[in-house]
Amino acid sequence: MSNTMKTVALAGAVAAAMTAQMTTVEAASKEKCYGVSLAGANDCAAGPGTTCAGTSTVDYQGNAWTLVDAGTCAEIDLPAMADGTPRQGSLEELDRDLPA
Repeated sequence: MSNTMKTVALAGAVAAAMTAQMTTVEAASKEKCYGVSLAGANDCAAGPGTTCAGTSTVDYQGNAWTLVDAGTCAEIDLPAMADGTPRQGSLEELDRDLPA
């Protein structure tokens, strides 16, 4: 292999490693926030009856989560429930707004 090819391969490997590191850092600054996603807009594993991303069936489904910036989950502005009870995101699964 020529020196030019070795240099290109090494540069590609370094770029891939840097991209993977940035992804890891970005993921560390996120947290799972339950009860904030719209139907079909959740991230992976939305509780019983769902399999992965995009499978929640109810807006603000309490057992469906979305990754949000760390520290912002409880601050997300959500509409009140039909009976006027306020909604708030949670770092743990909620028993509200579950599919029938």
